Amino acid sequence: MRPYPPESTVENSAVRPAISLDTSRIAISGFVLSGLLLSFVGAILPSWGYHVRSDFTTVGAYFLSVNVGLVVSLWLAQMVLPRGGIRFQLLLACGIAAASFLGLALSPPPFPAEWRVLGLFGLGLGAGLLDAAILESIAPLYARDRARAVNLAGAFFGCGCLLTALLVAGTYYVYTVASILIFFALIPGLYAGIYLRAKFSPVAIAQRPGIRQVMNDFRTPGAVLFALLLFFQFGNEWSIAGWLPLFLIRRLGISPETSLFMLALFWAALLVGRLVAQPIRNHVAQGRLLMGSLLSAWLGCIILASTTNRFGAVMGILFVGGGFAFIYPLVIEKIAHRFPYYHPGFYNGIVSLAFSGGMLAPWSLGYFADGWGIQAIMILPVVGTLIVFMLLLVILLEAKLSGGPELKKAASSSAGSARS
Repeated sequence: MRPYPPESTVENSAVRPAISLDTSRIAISGFVLSGLLLSFVGAILPSWGYHVRSDFTTVGAYFLSVNVGLVVSLWLAQMVLPRGGIRFQLLLACGIAAASFLGLALSPPPFPAEWRVLGLFGLGLGAGLLDAAILESIAPLYARDRARAVNLAGAFFGCGCLLTALLVAGTYYVYTVASILIFFALIPGLYAGIYLRAKFSPVAIAQRPGIRQVMNDFRTPGAVLFALLLFFQFGNEWSIAGWLPLFLIRRLGISPETSLFMLALFWAALLVGRLVAQPIRNHVAQGRLLMGSLLSAWLGCIILASTTNRFGAVMGILFVGGGFAFIYPLVIEKIAHRFPYYHPGFYNGIVSLAFSGGMLAPWSLGYFADGWGIQAIMILPVVGTLIVFMLLLVILLEAKLSGGPELKKAASSSAGSARS
Protein backbone atom coordinates (compact mmCIF):
# COMPACT_ATOMS: atom_id res chain seq x y z
CA MET A 1 0.00 0.00 0.00
CA ARG A 2 1.07 3.58 -0.50
CA PRO A 3 3.10 5.00 2.35
CA TYR A 4 2.32 8.33 3.91
CA PRO A 5 5.26 10.52 2.90
CA PRO A 6 5.35 14.31 2.87
CA GLU A 7 3.12 15.90 0.25
CA SER A 8 6.15 16.82 -1.85
CA THR A 9 6.89 13.16 -2.56
CA VAL A 10 3.38 11.97 -3.34
CA GLU A 11 3.16 13.12 -6.93
CA ASN A 12 6.57 11.60 -7.74
CA SER A 13 5.57 8.12 -6.54
CA ALA A 14 3.88 5.47 -8.63
CA VAL A 15 0.50 4.32 -7.34
CA ARG A 16 -0.26 0.61 -7.54
CA PRO A 17 -3.01 -1.63 -6.11
CA ALA A 18 -3.27 -1.74 -2.36
CA ILE A 19 -3.07 -4.85 -0.22
CA SER A 20 -6.41 -5.97 1.16
CA LEU A 21 -7.21 -6.00 4.85
CA ASP A 22 -7.63 -9.79 4.79
CA THR A 23 -4.12 -10.23 3.38
CA SER A 24 -2.76 -7.80 5.95
CA ARG A 25 -4.25 -9.90 8.73
CA ILE A 26 -2.62 -13.03 7.30
CA ALA A 27 0.73 -11.28 7.01
CA ILE A 28 0.67 -9.78 10.51
CA SER A 29 0.39 -13.26 12.01
CA GLY A 30 3.97 -13.69 10.86
CA PHE A 31 5.05 -11.70 13.90
CA VAL A 32 4.56 -14.98 15.80
CA LEU A 33 7.45 -16.40 13.76
CA SER A 34 9.44 -13.19 14.21
CA GLY A 35 9.07 -13.42 17.97
CA LEU A 36 10.13 -17.06 17.89
CA LEU A 37 13.29 -16.22 15.93
CA LEU A 38 14.40 -13.21 17.95
CA SER A 39 13.72 -14.75 21.37
CA PHE A 40 15.40 -18.04 20.50
CA VAL A 41 18.86 -17.26 21.91
CA GLY A 42 17.67 -16.51 25.43
CA ALA A 43 15.68 -19.74 25.55
CA ILE A 44 18.27 -22.11 24.05
CA LEU A 45 21.27 -21.08 26.18
CA PRO A 46 20.57 -23.60 29.00
CA SER A 47 20.24 -26.38 26.41
CA TRP A 48 23.69 -25.44 25.11
CA GLY A 49 25.11 -25.74 28.62
CA TYR A 50 25.91 -22.10 29.36
CA HIS A 51 24.28 -22.35 32.78
CA VAL A 52 27.19 -24.49 33.97
CA ARG A 53 30.09 -22.68 32.34
CA SER A 54 30.93 -19.00 32.61
CA ASP A 55 31.67 -18.18 28.98
CA PHE A 56 29.50 -15.08 29.04
CA THR A 57 31.46 -13.26 26.35
CA THR A 58 30.52 -15.98 23.87
CA VAL A 59 26.89 -15.66 24.94
CA GLY A 60 27.10 -11.93 24.21
CA ALA A 61 28.53 -12.76 20.77
CA TYR A 62 25.45 -14.88 20.07
CA PHE A 63 23.19 -11.89 20.68
CA LEU A 64 25.45 -9.66 18.59
CA SER A 65 25.30 -12.15 15.72
CA VAL A 66 21.50 -12.05 15.67
CA ASN A 67 21.62 -8.26 15.73
CA VAL A 68 24.11 -8.07 12.88
CA GLY A 69 21.75 -10.23 10.86
CA LEU A 70 18.95 -7.76 11.58
CA VAL A 71 21.09 -4.83 10.42
CA VAL A 72 22.09 -6.60 7.20
CA SER A 73 18.43 -7.43 6.55
CA LEU A 74 17.57 -3.72 6.47
CA TRP A 75 19.95 -3.25 3.57
CA LEU A 76 18.95 -6.48 1.83
CA ALA A 77 15.22 -5.75 2.09
CA GLN A 78 15.68 -2.49 0.21
CA MET A 79 16.83 -4.52 -2.79
CA VAL A 80 14.64 -7.63 -2.49
CA LEU A 81 11.27 -6.11 -1.63
CA PRO A 82 10.91 -3.72 -4.62
CA ARG A 83 12.03 -6.42 -7.08
CA GLY A 84 10.56 -9.62 -5.70
CA GLY A 85 7.52 -8.31 -3.84
CA ILE A 86 6.11 -9.16 -0.44
CA ARG A 87 5.37 -12.84 -1.09
CA PHE A 88 8.89 -13.56 -2.34
CA GLN A 89 10.51 -11.84 0.63
CA LEU A 90 8.29 -13.68 3.10
CA LEU A 91 9.19 -17.02 1.51
CA LEU A 92 12.88 -16.08 1.44
CA ALA A 93 12.78 -15.16 5.12
CA CYS A 94 11.10 -18.45 6.04
CA GLY A 95 13.63 -20.40 4.00
CA ILE A 96 16.60 -18.67 5.64
CA ALA A 97 15.12 -19.24 9.10
CA ALA A 98 14.49 -22.97 8.47
CA ALA A 99 17.99 -23.48 7.05
CA SER A 100 19.51 -21.65 10.04
CA PHE A 101 17.70 -23.89 12.53
CA LEU A 102 18.90 -26.97 10.68
CA GLY A 103 22.44 -25.61 10.70
CA LEU A 104 22.24 -25.01 14.45
CA ALA A 105 20.92 -28.56 14.92
CA LEU A 106 24.13 -29.86 13.32
CA SER A 107 26.49 -27.70 15.43
CA PRO A 108 25.62 -27.91 19.14
CA PRO A 109 28.41 -27.78 21.76
CA PRO A 110 31.14 -29.03 21.76
CA PHE A 111 31.29 -27.83 18.15
CA PRO A 112 33.10 -24.47 17.81
CA ALA A 113 30.95 -21.47 18.74
CA GLU A 114 31.65 -19.87 15.37
CA TRP A 115 29.26 -22.33 13.72
CA ARG A 116 26.46 -21.30 16.05
CA VAL A 117 27.30 -17.65 15.50
CA LEU A 118 26.76 -18.17 11.78
CA GLY A 119 23.44 -19.94 12.35
CA LEU A 120 22.20 -17.19 14.67
CA PHE A 121 23.19 -14.59 12.07
CA GLY A 122 20.81 -16.41 9.72
CA LEU A 123 18.01 -16.23 12.28
CA GLY A 124 18.49 -12.46 12.60
CA LEU A 125 18.62 -12.07 8.82
CA GLY A 126 15.45 -14.10 8.37
CA ALA A 127 13.63 -12.21 11.12
CA GLY A 128 14.61 -8.84 9.65
CA LEU A 129 13.44 -9.75 6.15
CA LEU A 130 10.22 -11.14 7.58
CA ASP A 131 9.53 -8.01 9.62
CA ALA A 132 10.21 -5.68 6.67
CA ALA A 133 7.71 -7.51 4.46
CA ILE A 134 5.08 -7.72 7.19
CA LEU A 135 5.39 -4.05 8.13
CA GLU A 136 4.95 -3.08 4.50
CA SER A 137 1.84 -5.23 4.20
CA ILE A 138 -0.02 -4.00 7.29
CA ALA A 139 -0.46 -0.44 6.03
CA PRO A 140 -4.28 -0.85 5.68
CA LEU A 141 -4.56 -1.92 9.32
CA TYR A 142 -2.19 0.84 10.39
CA ALA A 143 -4.14 3.46 8.45
CA ARG A 144 -7.37 2.56 10.28
CA ASP A 145 -5.93 2.65 13.82
CA ARG A 146 -2.20 2.88 14.38
CA ALA A 147 -2.37 2.06 18.10
CA ARG A 148 -4.52 -1.02 17.49
CA ALA A 149 -2.17 -2.21 14.72
CA VAL A 150 0.89 -1.74 16.93
CA ASN A 151 -0.76 -3.57 19.83
CA LEU A 152 -1.89 -6.41 17.55
CA ALA A 153 1.61 -6.79 16.13
CA GLY A 154 3.04 -6.73 19.65
CA ALA A 155 0.56 -9.39 20.77
CA PHE A 156 1.50 -11.72 17.91
CA PHE A 157 5.19 -11.09 18.55
CA GLY A 158 4.68 -11.84 22.24
CA CYS A 159 2.92 -15.09 21.36
CA GLY A 160 5.98 -16.14 19.37
CA CYS A 161 8.33 -15.32 22.24
CA LEU A 162 6.09 -17.18 24.69
CA LEU A 163 5.92 -20.16 22.33
CA THR A 164 9.72 -20.34 22.16
CA ALA A 165 10.13 -20.47 25.94
CA LEU A 166 7.36 -23.04 26.37
CA LEU A 167 8.63 -25.30 23.60
CA VAL A 168 12.19 -25.38 24.93
CA ALA A 169 11.01 -25.78 28.55
CA GLY A 170 8.55 -28.55 27.68
CA THR A 171 11.09 -30.57 25.70
CA TYR A 172 14.20 -29.84 27.80
CA TYR A 173 14.40 -33.28 29.44
CA VAL A 174 12.55 -35.14 26.68
CA TYR A 175 14.43 -34.54 23.42
CA THR A 176 18.01 -33.85 22.41
CA VAL A 177 19.03 -30.34 21.40
CA ALA A 178 19.25 -31.41 17.76
CA SER A 179 15.71 -32.80 17.85
CA ILE A 180 14.38 -29.57 19.38
CA LEU A 181 16.04 -27.49 16.67
CA ILE A 182 14.73 -29.70 13.87
CA PHE A 183 11.24 -29.21 15.29
CA PHE A 184 11.82 -25.44 15.31
CA ALA A 185 12.84 -25.63 11.64
CA LEU A 186 9.40 -27.01 10.78
CA ILE A 187 7.67 -23.83 12.02
CA PRO A 188 9.03 -21.42 9.34
CA GLY A 189 8.31 -24.20 6.82
CA LEU A 190 4.67 -24.11 7.93
CA TYR A 191 4.57 -20.34 7.49
CA ALA A 192 6.11 -20.66 4.04
CA GLY A 193 3.17 -22.87 3.06
CA ILE A 194 0.69 -20.31 4.38
CA TYR A 195 2.32 -17.41 2.54
CA LEU A 196 2.64 -19.45 -0.64
CA ARG A 197 -1.16 -19.79 -0.78
CA ALA A 198 -1.94 -16.18 0.23
CA LYS A 199 -2.75 -13.63 -2.48
CA PHE A 200 -0.58 -10.51 -2.31
CA SER A 201 -1.36 -7.63 -4.64
CA PRO A 202 1.52 -5.59 -6.06
CA VAL A 203 2.55 -2.86 -3.64
CA ALA A 204 4.50 0.37 -3.85
CA ILE A 205 7.32 0.26 -1.33
CA ALA A 206 7.52 3.00 1.26
CA GLN A 207 9.84 5.80 0.19
CA ARG A 208 12.44 6.75 2.76
CA PRO A 209 12.72 10.44 3.63
CA GLY A 210 15.89 12.11 2.46
CA ILE A 211 18.83 12.90 4.68
CA ARG A 212 17.61 16.46 5.13
CA GLN A 213 14.32 15.27 6.60
CA VAL A 214 16.14 12.85 8.92
CA MET A 215 18.45 15.61 10.12
CA ASN A 216 15.44 17.85 10.70
CA ASP A 217 14.07 15.14 12.99
CA PHE A 218 17.12 15.31 15.19
CA ARG A 219 16.91 19.10 15.41
CA THR A 220 13.64 18.68 17.31
CA PRO A 221 14.26 18.20 21.05
CA GLY A 222 11.18 16.04 21.39
CA ALA A 223 12.36 13.70 18.63
CA VAL A 224 15.75 13.20 20.24
CA LEU A 225 14.14 12.58 23.63
CA PHE A 226 11.75 10.00 22.17
CA ALA A 227 14.65 8.26 20.42
CA LEU A 228 16.66 8.08 23.63
CA LEU A 229 13.65 6.79 25.54
CA LEU A 230 13.07 3.97 23.07
CA PHE A 231 16.80 3.25 22.88
CA PHE A 232 17.00 2.51 26.59
CA GLN A 233 13.58 0.88 26.78
CA PHE A 234 14.34 -1.72 24.11
CA GLY A 235 17.67 -2.35 25.81
CA ASN A 236 15.89 -2.98 29.11
CA GLU A 237 13.39 -5.43 27.61
CA TRP A 238 15.89 -7.53 25.68
CA SER A 239 18.44 -7.55 28.47
CA ILE A 240 15.94 -9.33 30.70
CA ALA A 241 14.51 -11.52 27.94
CA GLY A 242 17.94 -12.68 26.82
CA TRP A 243 19.64 -13.30 30.16
CA LEU A 244 16.80 -14.17 32.57
CA PRO A 245 17.17 -18.00 32.46
CA LEU A 246 20.92 -17.93 33.09
CA PHE A 247 20.48 -15.32 35.83
CA LEU A 248 17.84 -17.36 37.66
CA ILE A 249 19.74 -20.64 37.38
CA ARG A 250 23.02 -19.27 38.68
CA ARG A 251 21.57 -16.82 41.21
CA LEU A 252 18.79 -18.94 42.74
CA GLY A 253 20.00 -22.45 41.89
CA ILE A 254 16.75 -23.46 40.18
CA SER A 255 16.56 -26.03 37.38
CA PRO A 256 16.92 -24.99 33.73
CA GLU A 257 13.36 -26.17 33.04
CA THR A 258 11.96 -23.97 35.82
CA SER A 259 13.99 -20.97 34.64
CA LEU A 260 12.54 -21.38 31.15
CA PHE A 261 9.01 -21.48 32.52
CA MET A 262 9.80 -18.24 34.38
CA LEU A 263 10.99 -16.76 31.08
CA ALA A 264 7.64 -17.83 29.65
CA LEU A 265 5.98 -16.01 32.56
CA PHE A 266 7.83 -12.84 31.59
CA TRP A 267 6.62 -13.10 27.99
CA ALA A 268 3.10 -13.90 29.20
CA ALA A 269 3.07 -10.76 31.37
CA LEU A 270 4.16 -8.71 28.36
CA LEU A 271 1.52 -10.34 26.17
CA VAL A 272 -1.34 -9.78 28.61
CA GLY A 273 -0.21 -6.18 29.05
CA ARG A 274 -0.29 -5.65 25.27
CA LEU A 275 -3.83 -7.01 25.13
CA VAL A 276 -5.21 -4.79 27.90
CA ALA A 277 -3.30 -1.72 26.73
CA GLN A 278 -5.82 -0.99 23.97
CA PRO A 279 -8.95 -0.52 26.15
CA ILE A 280 -7.06 1.12 29.01
CA ARG A 281 -5.42 3.81 26.87
CA ASN A 282 -8.87 5.23 26.00
CA HIS A 283 -9.72 5.86 29.65
CA VAL A 284 -6.42 6.82 31.27
CA ALA A 285 -4.22 9.78 30.37
CA GLN A 286 -1.18 8.61 28.41
CA GLY A 287 1.25 10.47 30.64
CA ARG A 288 -0.07 8.82 33.78
CA LEU A 289 -0.16 5.41 32.11
CA LEU A 290 3.44 5.73 30.97
CA MET A 291 4.54 6.93 34.40
CA GLY A 292 2.82 4.03 36.17
CA SER A 293 4.28 1.52 33.70
CA LEU A 294 7.81 2.78 34.23
CA LEU A 295 7.47 2.74 38.01
CA SER A 296 6.21 -0.84 37.86
CA ALA A 297 9.09 -1.91 35.62
CA TRP A 298 11.70 -0.20 37.82
CA LEU A 299 10.30 -1.80 40.96
CA GLY A 300 10.35 -5.19 39.25
CA CYS A 301 13.99 -4.76 38.23
CA ILE A 302 14.92 -3.89 41.82
CA ILE A 303 13.11 -6.98 43.12
CA LEU A 304 14.83 -9.24 40.58
CA ALA A 305 18.23 -7.77 41.38
CA SER A 306 17.86 -8.35 45.12
CA THR A 307 15.69 -11.48 45.44
CA THR A 308 17.02 -14.73 46.89
CA ASN A 309 13.94 -16.93 46.39
CA ARG A 310 11.46 -18.00 43.72
CA PHE A 311 8.55 -15.95 45.06
CA GLY A 312 10.57 -12.76 44.76
CA ALA A 313 11.64 -13.73 41.25
CA VAL A 314 8.04 -14.35 40.20
CA MET A 315 6.85 -11.02 41.61
CA GLY A 316 9.75 -9.18 39.99
CA ILE A 317 9.00 -10.78 36.63
CA LEU A 318 5.31 -9.83 36.84
CA PHE A 319 6.11 -6.22 37.74
CA VAL A 320 8.70 -5.92 34.97
CA GLY A 321 6.62 -7.59 32.28
CA GLY A 322 3.47 -5.70 33.17
CA GLY A 323 5.33 -2.39 33.24
CA PHE A 324 7.20 -2.89 29.97
CA ALA A 325 4.04 -3.93 28.11
CA PHE A 326 2.53 -0.45 27.84
CA ILE A 327 5.59 1.65 27.06
CA TYR A 328 6.35 0.83 23.43
CA PRO A 329 2.85 1.20 21.88
CA LEU A 330 2.18 4.43 23.79
CA VAL A 331 5.48 6.03 22.77
CA ILE A 332 5.13 4.92 19.14
CA GLU A 333 1.67 6.51 19.04
CA LYS A 334 3.16 9.80 20.19
CA ILE A 335 5.90 9.56 17.56
CA ALA A 336 3.38 8.97 14.79
CA HIS A 337 1.50 12.14 15.75
CA ARG A 338 4.67 14.21 15.59
CA PHE A 339 5.91 12.82 12.28
CA PRO A 340 3.13 12.62 9.70
CA TYR A 341 5.31 10.75 7.18
CA TYR A 342 5.86 7.88 9.65
CA HIS A 343 4.84 4.60 8.07
CA PRO A 344 4.95 1.00 9.36
CA GLY A 345 7.04 -0.05 6.36
CA PHE A 346 10.20 1.82 7.33
CA TYR A 347 12.03 2.91 10.45
CA ASN A 348 14.47 5.73 9.85
CA GLY A 349 16.11 8.45 11.86
CA ILE A 350 14.93 8.39 15.45
CA VAL A 351 13.31 4.94 15.34
CA SER A 352 16.37 3.27 13.80
CA LEU A 353 18.45 4.73 16.61
CA ALA A 354 15.94 3.48 19.16
CA PHE A 355 16.01 -0.11 17.87
CA SER A 356 19.78 -0.25 18.28
CA GLY A 357 19.27 -0.11 22.05
CA GLY A 358 17.55 -3.47 22.05
CA MET A 359 20.20 -4.80 19.69
CA LEU A 360 23.27 -3.78 21.69
CA ALA A 361 22.25 -4.26 25.32
CA PRO A 362 22.25 -8.11 25.57
CA TRP A 363 25.64 -8.21 23.83
CA SER A 364 27.21 -5.68 26.20
CA LEU A 365 25.88 -7.58 29.21
CA GLY A 366 28.16 -10.49 28.27
CA TYR A 367 31.14 -8.34 29.20
CA PHE A 368 29.46 -7.13 32.41
CA ALA A 369 28.75 -10.70 33.50
CA ASP A 370 32.21 -11.92 32.49
CA GLY A 371 33.91 -9.26 34.59
CA TRP A 372 31.59 -8.87 37.59
CA GLY A 373 29.58 -12.08 37.72
CA ILE A 374 26.03 -13.03 36.80
CA GLN A 375 24.55 -10.56 39.33
CA ALA A 376 25.69 -7.75 37.02
CA ILE A 377 22.98 -8.80 34.53
CA MET A 378 20.39 -6.69 36.37
CA ILE A 379 22.53 -3.56 36.55
CA LEU A 380 21.64 -2.38 33.05
CA PRO A 381 17.84 -2.86 33.34
CA VAL A 382 17.76 -1.13 36.75
CA VAL A 383 19.79 1.86 35.56
CA GLY A 384 18.13 1.85 32.13
CA THR A 385 14.61 1.92 33.57
CA LEU A 386 15.57 4.84 35.80
CA ILE A 387 16.95 6.68 32.77
CA VAL A 388 13.72 6.01 30.84
CA PHE A 389 11.76 7.38 33.81
CA MET A 390 13.78 10.60 33.83
CA LEU A 391 13.50 10.95 30.05
CA LEU A 392 9.73 10.63 30.34
CA LEU A 393 9.62 13.49 32.81
CA VAL A 394 11.67 15.65 30.44
CA ILE A 395 9.46 14.67 27.49
CA LEU A 396 6.29 15.62 29.35
CA LEU A 397 7.85 18.93 30.35
CA GLU A 398 9.02 19.64 26.81
CA ALA A 399 5.57 18.82 25.41
CA LYS A 400 3.90 21.14 27.92
CA LEU A 401 6.28 24.02 27.24
CA SER A 402 6.23 23.71 23.44
CA GLY A 403 2.46 23.39 23.05
CA GLY A 404 2.88 23.34 19.28
CA PRO A 405 0.13 22.62 16.78
CA GLU A 406 1.27 19.02 16.39
CA LEU A 407 0.82 18.39 20.10
CA LYS A 408 -2.58 20.05 20.08
CA LYS A 409 -3.57 17.87 17.16
CA ALA A 410 -2.36 14.78 19.02
CA ALA A 411 -4.28 15.76 22.13
CA SER A 412 -7.41 16.41 20.09
CA SER A 413 -7.07 13.03 18.40
CA SER A 414 -6.59 11.24 21.72
CA ALA A 415 -9.60 12.99 23.20
CA GLY A 416 -11.74 12.05 20.22
CA SER A 417 -10.63 8.43 20.53
CA ALA A 418 -11.53 8.42 24.22
CA ARG A 419 -15.00 9.83 23.57
CA SER A 420 -15.66 7.18 20.92
